[in-house]
Amino acid sequence: MPTDVKKVVLAYSGGLDTSIILKWLQETYGCEVVTFTADLGQGEELAPARKKAELLGIKEIFVEDLREEFVRDFVFPMFRANAVYEGVYLLGTSIARPLIAKRQIEIAKLTGADAVAHGATGKGNDQVRFELTYYALNPDIKVIAPWREWQFKSRSDLIAFAEKHQIPVAKDKRGEAPFSVDANLLHSSSEGKVLEDPAQEPPPYVYQRTIAPEDAPDKATVVPSASDAAIPSRSTARRYRPPLCSPS
Repeated sequence: MPTDVKKVVLAYSGGLDTSIILKWLQETYGCEVVTFTADLGQGEELAPARKKAELLGIKEIFVEDLREEFVRDFVFPMFRANAVYEGVYLLGTSIARPLIAKRQIEIAKLTGADAVAHGATGKGNDQVRFELTYYALNPDIKVIAPWREWQFKSRSDLIAFAEKHQIPVAKDKRGEAPFSVDANLLHSSSEGKVLEDPAQEPPPYVYQRTIAPEDAPDKATVVPSASDAAIPSRSTARRYRPPLCSPS
């Protein structure tokens, strides 16, 4: 049963799932919702997220550029530690979650919110990354994980809820996506559906920022670089500004 929640800060992408979560929070908890959208270099236009939040009646909307903090305080320290999951898996997606969660807690304090919410499913590691950060920074915060609570069982259930509440649904979101993509300044990863059979090569349309090896140039491109205190500071003729070059 829902607990008493007055105001919740939602990690909001502006996509269909988090827009449904936004409305579900309003309906289920009867609480005020504050949205937080982070620019982590995912390459998406963030203005539509603000517009959709406004359309759904949100009064407190935070859209913030966290790219420099992400690289300086999360990506570069991770590189220096040579941190990889099980020795092989790069932490492109997971390294961003603590930063999003950290900022949610800060916004909760700023706005007087007593709860935070995320859109991670109830079967993966993202829910753990978000929630451990929440509780580490504020042990008393209430955490709402809609995917562990609601009764929706399928994509059609979500679409039906969206249509009932006049939440815009893009045409390409009405069917099951062939795969899902997570992107930020560091990486782009694709998973699910057409990629689940390891015996099948990924179709060409899966590539986001790279191309198939057989389609790459035969001659390598050399990019000279330099570092200061184990932090990348120069690439070819470009020098990064000092905030990125101050090791913790």
